[in-house]
Order: sequence, then structure tokens, then C-alpha cells
Amino acid sequence: MVVAVATRDWRPVVRALEAMLGEDRVMRRKEELLVYECDGLTSYRQRPAVVTLPRTTAEVAAVVRYCHEQDIPFVTRGAGTGLSGGALPIEECLLLVTTCMGQILEIDYDNQRVVVQPGVINQQISQAVGGMGFYYAPDPSSQQACSIGGNVAENSGGVHCLKYGVTTNHVLGLKVVLPDGEIVTVGGAVRELPGYDLTGVFVGSEGTLGVVTEVTLKILKMPEAVQVMLADFESVEAAGEAVSDIISAGIIPAGLEMMDNFSLNAVEDVVATNCYPRDAVAILLIELDGSPAEVAASAKQVAALCEKNGARSLTHATDKTERLRLWKGRKAAFAAMGKLSPDYYVQDGVIPRTRLPEVLSEIERLGEQHGYRVANVFHAGDGNLHPLILYNNSVPGELEAVEALGGDILKLCVRVGGSISGEHGIGADKRCYMPEMFNAVDLETMQWVRGAVNKKGLANPTKIFPTPRTCGEAAHGTTGKFAALEQF
Repeated sequence: MVVAVATRDWRPVVRALEAMLGEDRVMRRKEELLVYECDGLTSYRQRPAVVTLPRTTAEVAAVVRYCHEQDIPFVTRGAGTGLSGGALPIEECLLLVTTCMGQILEIDYDNQRVVVQPGVINQQISQAVGGMGFYYAPDPSSQQACSIGGNVAENSGGVHCLKYGVTTNHVLGLKVVLPDGEIVTVGGAVRELPGYDLTGVFVGSEGTLGVVTEVTLKILKMPEAVQVMLADFESVEAAGEAVSDIISAGIIPAGLEMMDNFSLNAVEDVVATNCYPRDAVAILLIELDGSPAEVAASAKQVAALCEKNGARSLTHATDKTERLRLWKGRKAAFAAMGKLSPDYYVQDGVIPRTRLPEVLSEIERLGEQHGYRVANVFHAGDGNLHPLILYNNSVPGELEAVEALGGDILKLCVRVGGSISGEHGIGADKRCYMPEMFNAVDLETMQWVRGAVNKKGLANPTKIFPTPRTCGEAAHGTTGKFAALEQF
């Protein structure tokens, strides 16, 4: 269990940390700590007690070992772009920030892999290997800012995850500092290894099993040909049917994204791509890649399926500049919402593709019921929804209201056979909805895995799993559901 020390004297702790890292990489002043009080989910805030900036695996191990010896809870943070409160500090904790660990340690083109520190920015990998005709496939919308360590922690996806998979499909091996300070290596330089898939256990564990300090990643050869198509529709249902038909035909696009009228107009207002038809109820962005003959044949088939479902027009882009222009608005969709509303609350549910039309219709109904506008921009190809609920956090009670709406959307996703998270993780935001997907035995089993590695519960406490304390269940007399979780 986590040892809460609300009256801890942090002065000797700071001196000890400064001896390990140097004064310039230990932060304790209030104005310094303010920068780290939240991640991308800015509605949740908590200032850490101290911040450390290690540069090497050995320094991370020294800090974590000290936390273990002194019973200090610690939270690991990368670039702070997470959207589920996974890097949110807890009261009286140490924040271990990996932004100084930003080196690409090795590039092996012959075996198509790279070794990086966790602070390396996602897009930097493709930039580093692009000159030799390679790239790194997972591409979250925040790829210009998000770090690989955070991608590993949350098992991030992106536009191209439909065809190429999410982060776990590209991680070959990890160097990890366990919560007691021990350094271990899991996985290796090849994809399939005998024994337990410990790499798979760590990817997506949201910092609750230790601190990743090195990552071996798979890189891919750039495709010979790429074509991006934009199809616009007069109804969301028609666009959803087109998505199902494309996949059913055996075509797996590199990316297949949908934006509704609300979101595409927000993007045009801010980014001004001048390529999204403002009167469309929904648009699809479809990227095809492969050999020139394969792309040409698939594009012809996709065009026919879109037209069959009522597409009003089709735009084709093979030139790189034009392709980037079509994608520019989709990549900027979240940021564009800032022009429409002071705040937005984004969710991350997953549903079967065939249920897209009815689920989107129900999300619209829920938004009207709760009294909030909801913009939909998402990975349609794999059913990973990102409804953005617009609100004003300065109005008392609005945050709680949009959280309730977000919860209803997550419950809807589960009811139709989906999941409460596709790539943003659970963190602090969605832990109370874990029982919607898992029963008490499931959750207890997961906790046994965490407890086997994180024995004292010091690594990223309170995240992922619901407890009466974090979810308020004790007040409602439903402690039985969470009783097994309290021992951790």
C-alpha cells in the first residue's frame, strides 16, 4: 500500500536528490512546480512536492531506489500530452520527468529497428530515419510533441494504427527500472521471443510497473505509392456504412478517419485548408499505400464503395504536399476546438465498426439531453471514437456535468461490445468506469500483477484501478465491488 506522509520534511529529500542529479535538475520552488501540475487533461490539477530530471538509466534507478527506501510515491511524466490524467501528480509525491532523456541511441537499418530514450519525441524518429527511406508508423495527433515513453505507457495509436497497429505492435524490447530501483530488460531485438510476453505487460501499464528508460522500436520502409482520398457525405450514417463496406471488401487502408460537420468547420475556421466542404454532414479521409498497382486498384474500389453509399464528391491526392494538406485539418482538430469553446473534454471509447451509425446518433442524443455540443472526429476504420464535449470550466458545475456525459458515452461503447479506451489510457479520468468492462475478479487479477512488481504501491498510485477513495463508492455503500483492490 502507498504510505501517505502529509507532514514529510522535504528538505533532506531535496538534498539527497541534488547529490544524485545536481541542483539544476531538482525542482522544488512553487513557480517551477506549477508547470507540472497537470497533463493534457487540464481539468485535473495537483502540484507535486518535488520534480527530478534524470538523464540516464542509472540516474533513474538511483531516484527510484531512494523513493523505495524512503516510501515516497512517485509519478513518471514525459511530455505531458496525455489526455487521461495518467501523469497527474498525487499529493506529496515526487515527479520523475523524462524530458532530458531525449537521445536516439542506435539506428539499425539492416534490421529495421531503433533504440531510443523515453524522452524522444515521436516525430523525431521518422525525421531521423526518413533520409534512408524509413519511418515510424504510430502517429498520434500530438506526434510533434508527445514522447515515446508516454506512447509506451498509454499504448498510443494514431491515424495509421488501422493498418500498422498501435505502439505495442512496434515495441521490440524495453529497459525498465522497477519500483524498487532494479534495472531489467524485457523483450529484445526481435519481435517474437519464447516465454511470457513481459514487453506486452509493460506497454500500456501507465507507469504503474516501473519507469521505461530505453525502447527498442521497429521502423518500416516507406511505401512505394501513397494516395489520400477525401469523400464527403450528406449523413453520418452513410459515411459509417462506407467505412464498413471498405473493410468488408478486404481493403485495409493505412488510415480511415471521419469528421462531422461541426469539427470540419472548426478546422476550416482555424487552419483554413480550403479542402473540406463546409456543407458536408461528414467526411472520410482514406489513405491507401503499397505498390502503385495495388494503390490504384484499391482507390478505384474505394471510390465505387463511397459512391454507392452516397458520396457527393471525391478528392484524390497523390502529391505529398496535397496529401499533407488533406491531413492537416484532421491533425489539428483537437486544437481547433479551442476557438469554439474555452474548454473541451475528450473521450476515447472504442466500438465495433458496424455499430458506428447508431452509436454516433446516440452520442448526438446524449449531447442534447445533457445540453452540450459534441464534435466527433475519430479513427473510423477501427471504431476508435474521440467525442469532444465543449464546455466552460469557469462555470460552476459544468465540469461535473460533462464528465457525466463522457461517462454515459463510455457506458454506451461498452454496451455495444466496445471498450472504454483505445489509446488514451485509463489514468485518473476513467478508473471509475473500469467495472463497466471488468468484474471484481478481473480487476483483482490485474492488481495481483501490479502488486507482484510494485509491492509498495509507490509507482503512479491511484491510477487505472477504482477504489472507494478515488471513486466515492464508499459514500454509496458499494464497497464490496472494490474491497479486493484496497489492499494495494
